[in-house]
Amino acid sequence: MSPVPDPGPVPSPSPPSPPPPLRFGYGTNGLADLRLDDALALLADLGYDGVGLTLDHMHLDPLAPHLAARTRRVAHRLDTLGLEVTVETGARYVLDPRRKHGPSLLDPEPEDRVRRVDLLLRAVQVAGDLGAHAVHCFSGTVPPGTAPDAAWQRLAETLAPVLDTAATAGIPLAIEPEPGHLLATLADFHRLRRALGDPVSLGLTLDIGHCQCLEPLPPADCVRAAAPWLRHVQIEDMRRDVHEHLPFGDGEIDFPPVLAALAATGYRGLTVVELPRHSHAGPHYAELSLPFLHRAQAAAQGTQCADPRPPTSLAPTVRPAHRQRPPSRAPLPRRQSPAANPPLAPSGEPSATPQGSTS
Repeated sequence: MSPVPDPGPVPSPSPPSPPPPLRFGYGTNGLADLRLDDALALLADLGYDGVGLTLDHMHLDPLAPHLAARTRRVAHRLDTLGLEVTVETGARYVLDPRRKHGPSLLDPEPEDRVRRVDLLLRAVQVAGDLGAHAVHCFSGTVPPGTAPDAAWQRLAETLAPVLDTAATAGIPLAIEPEPGHLLATLADFHRLRRALGDPVSLGLTLDIGHCQCLEPLPPADCVRAAAPWLRHVQIEDMRRDVHEHLPFGDGEIDFPPVLAALAATGYRGLTVVELPRHSHAGPHYAELSLPFLHRAQAAAQGTQCADPRPPTSLAPTVRPAHRQRPPSRAPLPRRQSPAANPPLAPSGEPSATPQGSTS
């Protein structure tokens, strides 16, 4: 028998490549005192990857005339600046000058619910024209005198046409668990998802501060539990049981594990800073937030990273090369195989804030 030739040294396997860096944005609801063009230029100069664009009267008004033409101008501006975008629908008084976030998907009067549905349908159209990652929405609070079961049925029925339109447009609708609302927790999201038959066009907006506020799991575990449905992420600091959006470092959240979890789960959308109550100093907080997130991400990767910008300078930075945004009719992201989600406790009292939502 001929001797078996020596194959030589076996090459050692190459180490796994690190996940691509997260992409950070800033919400325009935290820059409400700026013109939209100025806000977008500021975020690009600071080095943000994208923007959470709230449709509101001071920016891209969804109810004013010539929406399609105005949307095309914003799309051109985003392309010029190399910014990605998610469309958000949390404007406080865009539909009703007297009722914050009203009317909602849960209002008793059908014509009021239709107004909210119309806003969401307009948002889906805008998102398609902008090439956005997703459209964000929320359930609303339960109207007085409405039984919880009736509210859940009303939510499912009212969302159905929006989900159909989102599926046709290829834009996921990412509903946000909001403290004080009917849909307040991850457990509530799964209740709605099951009631609707798990439509592929229904995704999740996960607000990291809300996880700290009221979820039974730590924020990083919430990210892992939510990963198969995650389409949009909002981020800020927060304290347990207090629904108050805080600048980074003013709350209780340990951010490196959260960012590590987002990267490890393969999340590829925007992670958008959500500081709507700090709009009076929006440029200041936009400048401070991105270096904080870069440091937290570096810590999550076990590396050291200097601040990308000095904390007191608003001079333009060198922006990354032009980023190609997703096509406006891209197929919906495929949902991962449903991993076993850790059990979530009932929502209980959603917030220690008497008024409910502070966003």
